[in-house]
Amino acid sequence: MFLDWIFYTFFICCSVYLIVMVFYYKTLLKKERAMRDFVKNNLDDTEIIIRKLQVQLQRSLGNIDILTDELNKIKGDVTGLRTRNSQYRIENDKLRARIKELEGKIEALL
Repeated sequence: MFLDWIFYTFFICCSVYLIVMVFYYKTLLKKERAMRDFVKNNLDDTEIIIRKLQVQLQRSLGNIDILTDELNKIKGDVTGLRTRNSQYRIENDKLRARIKELEGKIEALL
């Protein structure tokens, strides 16, 4: 009788312990799943943001290429204008020298 009582008490204590542990691990599993879902959603959102930023970066790089091409064209135009300006200065200096020469001839005639 005493052994039966000890056996039943031990069996009941083990059963209660196992039931408590089952609920404890079940709660841990729910928390882990919730955390996993949260992290998964967070990673999905982050991935979407990264894709958007990549598209914006590609557009920006394309715009930079267009601007670089325009800048190179303008540099060529500036170089051409400088060349023409120096040619006009040379011609202007020649014309001034010719005017002074003609003024000297006119004064010589007077």
